[in-house]
Parts: sequence; C-alpha cells; structure tokens
Amino acid sequence: MNCFVGVDVGTTNVKALALPPDLSCVLAHASAPVETLHPKPGYAEQDPAKVWSAFRTVIADLTRQLTREGHTVTHVAFSTAMHSLLAMDAHGESMSNAIIWSDNRAEAEAKDLRTTHADLGNQIYQQTGTPIHPMIPLCKLAWLRQHEPRLLARAVRFGSIKEYLWYKLTGKIEVDYSIATATGLFDAANRQWSELTTNYAGVRPDQLATPVPTTTQRPLQKSPETARLGLPENVSLVIGASDGCLANLGAGAIKRGTTTLTIGTSGAIRQTVRKPLRDEHGRLFCYILDKDHYVVGGPTNNGGNVLEWLSEKLTKADVKTILTEAEAIPPGSDGLLFLPYLQGERAPLWNADARGAYLHVAWQHTQAHFVRAALEGVLFNLMAINELLMRETGPTRVIHANGGFAQSTFWVQMLADMSGVPVRLNTSNESGSMGGILLTMKAIGLVKTLDEAAKLVTFGDTYEPNPKRHRIYQQTFKQWQLGVGKNT
Repeated sequence: MNCFVGVDVGTTNVKALALPPDLSCVLAHASAPVETLHPKPGYAEQDPAKVWSAFRTVIADLTRQLTREGHTVTHVAFSTAMHSLLAMDAHGESMSNAIIWSDNRAEAEAKDLRTTHADLGNQIYQQTGTPIHPMIPLCKLAWLRQHEPRLLARAVRFGSIKEYLWYKLTGKIEVDYSIATATGLFDAANRQWSELTTNYAGVRPDQLATPVPTTTQRPLQKSPETARLGLPENVSLVIGASDGCLANLGAGAIKRGTTTLTIGTSGAIRQTVRKPLRDEHGRLFCYILDKDHYVVGGPTNNGGNVLEWLSEKLTKADVKTILTEAEAIPPGSDGLLFLPYLQGERAPLWNADARGAYLHVAWQHTQAHFVRAALEGVLFNLMAINELLMRETGPTRVIHANGGFAQSTFWVQMLADMSGVPVRLNTSNESGSMGGILLTMKAIGLVKTLDEAAKLVTFGDTYEPNPKRHRIYQQTFKQWQLGVGKNT
C-alpha cells in the first residue's frame, strides 16, 4: 500500500506519522528526542547535527516499520518549529548551533524596536506580520551584528533548522513562505525578503534561502546520508509549513469561528483567515499557510513547561499525582491566582522581562491550590490572547485542542469551562504531522482546497462547558487581569 508521511520537527522531539491515502488508520509512528542547550542564562540552542541525527533515526525507524508491512512511502511533508536561526557555510554545513524560539539573548535589540525605534518596529510588523520579540531571527541577526560580527561576516548564508534539513535532503536552498513569515525578515504581501528588514539585520537577501510556496515538491537527492533513510528513490518531498500553521490545518480548524489551542512545552491560540490581519499594537502574528489561507494568533512561552516546573521544582511529585490533587480544588482556587510568566512572555505582553507570581496567597491554600492556580493561570493567559484575536476575527464558537495537555481530561474540561464554548479533541493528537499530510493531498490534487482537506479530520471527545463553573471563571479572569496589570 502507498502511504504519506508527515514529519514534525519540534522543540523537544522529531516525530513522524504514516497514513494511507484514505487516512483511515495509522500505519506507522516514530519519534526521537531533541536536546536543548542552555550555555548561558537566557540562551536556548540546539545542535543542528543532532537534530539531523534525530530526523534520520525517526525516518529510518518509520520506513523499517512500513517495509515490514509491505507499505511504500510516496510523499513526505515537513512541519517545523519557527524562529530558529543558524549560520551555514557554502556547503550547507552549520557554523553555529541553532538559536531557537525560546532564546532571549536579543532582548535589547527587540526592546529597541519596541521603544526607541518604535516607528521602525511598527513598520516592520506591518510589513512582515511578525511581532517584535527576541525570538525572531530579525532580532537575533541584529544581536549577531553587535556581539558576533566575525560569524556574521564569515557565514555564507543564514537560515532555520528547516533550511538546514531541506538542503541535506534535496540540495536546494529553499524555505517555505510559512517559515519565512515567522522570521521578521519577509515582506509577506510581495512574497520576498524585505529590503527594510535585511538592511536592519545586516544581511543580504542572497544570504537567505529562496522563498517558495508551502506546497513545493522536490525529489530526494542521492547521497550516502539520504540512502540510510530507507525512503524510495522516487519519493516526493513536500516542503510544508510551520508547526503552528499545520497544527491548525491538522486540527481541521479552517472555518471562521473555529479556534485552535495548542499546549505543548509552550502554547498558542490561533484562527485561520482568508486575508492578512494586523493588530494595531503589534501583538498578534499573521503567518502564511498557503496562497488562500493565513493563520493569525498569539504564542505563549508558558504552557506545559509550567506543569513540568510544578512537578520537578515546586511539589517534587509526579505529574499524575499533582493533577489528581488539583482536581479536588474548586474552580478559582479559592482566590489564589498565578501569573505563568516563568520564561518571560510573548503574547499578549511581548515582554521578555515578565516574571511569574502567585497572588492573594492565604493560610488555607495548600499545595493542590498552587497547582490548580498555575494550570488556571496558563489558560487565563491564553484566554487573554484570545480576547485580542476575537477583536480581529470575530467570536470563538468552538475550540479544537491539541498538544500534550490534551491528554489530561481535567485540564481540557477546565478550558471548556473557562472559555464557555465546546472543546473538541482530534482522534490523532499529531496535528502538525497530520497537517503536513493534508497539505500534501492538496499539493498533488487529491483534494481541491484546504477546506475540503480539513473535512477529512476526525474527532474524538467533545467537552461541553459547565455554566456554573464558567460564571466563576469569568469573575476570576477579571481578577487575574487586574493582577497582570499590577505585576508586569
């Protein structure tokens, strides 16, 4: 049987999923971890060679499974995390680690564009659709210009993990429009690198990859490294898009009023729209999915990492235990509030200096209260982003939820109660990989539109909001917003 593969190169794992053309079942699945390095406070890097190694491990594992069952891979599509930056030489080899999205070293450069040179920062946002923040390659390149001028001068080109992997697989120096729009360097309307931004960053457009549509297909180049992947020689590679955009597609969230909420290590809330949108204060991103669709929303630095912090550093108890304890606490945590800014914050604050805090701590509050308040705080922050989003897109009528948090029925029900709308879970939680496969189907003509592709997504449980708990959360959210205003 022929099959499609979707690969999701994320922050913590490389994952791959194989499905038949009718999407009826999972034929194979594989994953491998990716290590993040923190050489200095505020730094977050990954070794590109190790990401490539994890990718090879995953694909080789997947193809072994498929070959054993008599399946043949015809297409592979790519979903990758946004905002990474690395320097490369003339042979496409890395000259540096990849600086990833959670790295805050370019804080001063971002602050300069949001304050001293705010007019320039706003002009860049309006042109690119990328909020100004240390995460974006624009600011990272400005940091390199100031702190690593030799590297900036020696490098032949700059790109993301996607460009690095794509070159190894195809020999082409290309980047999809979706990843490009997340750099802060891309003129989204004209589909080209912006002279305004490249001049500011200190690079030439020819030092960046050629931007191409997200449905672009290339053959697998022949090399000893690609031979070990186990893919057929005639396999077609689809460049795909960013993880956020493909998570929307893979979640079936294409229609107006359908909002996608993802919580993995970090989190995001997004809608798919038919024309570019800009928030007047530069707080929402707008990235290209394909020629007819854009994904608009806001990311948070603080998602599942808050649960990890609760488990490893605060309670010293396993996640299952603390979730069970927190479930016994009433909504609103008896007045205890938590600002979840453990690693600074992107949306809605766009402030790398933001820090977390517990508010209204009282004698009666227990460990379980602290856990529940933290889980509520993560969702309150996402609801604050959704308020900004709804001003541009209209009301949220249903939420399609995915990511690691979707494995907790307690946390998902909390989201339904807090938002006041139904929350639907996908049958498969691998929305990035699924989105890549659906984009492949559009690229090869199996479906005519992404709307048609989204209808192929299947769903599992739907969580309905509890009206009483929703009323409690409406009042608690107001108190939480006051706390954010006073403490950030």
